[in-house]
Amino acid sequence: MEEQKAFDYTLNLKLRTSRIFFGPGVVELLQRISQTGSLNTAAKQMKMSYNKAWRMIKKAEEELGYPLIDKSVGGSNGGGSTVTIHGKRLTAKFLLFQKKTYQITNQYFAEIFCDELNPETKEMEERG
Repeated sequence: MEEQKAFDYTLNLKLRTSRIFFGPGVVELLQRISQTGSLNTAAKQMKMSYNKAWRMIKKAEEELGYPLIDKSVGGSNGGGSTVTIHGKRLTAKFLLFQKKTYQITNQYFAEIFCDELNPETKEMEERG
């Protein structure tokens, strides 16, 4: 008999209105903007174009009705971006939502698939 391979699950949470506008990609982008002070640098770190990163932020801002980042153009420091208080709050709430969802989902996954994850237990149950 072929040995059973262990399996897991995947879960990808996103916020949406009539369209998806906020998820792990935007969260990572906002976190990197906070760290670097630059949308351009954050986009490069994520191996995406500046235009794509800008479109992601604008789409989320349009759906939310408030800004996620403040941009400053040029100047002696070369400009940059900062995450707004609304952006920081939404990121924190999304990460909390994600953490709590994974906690309960991990619990349900283990409960529901325990016999699949523990083949020895399944064999003992089948033998009676």
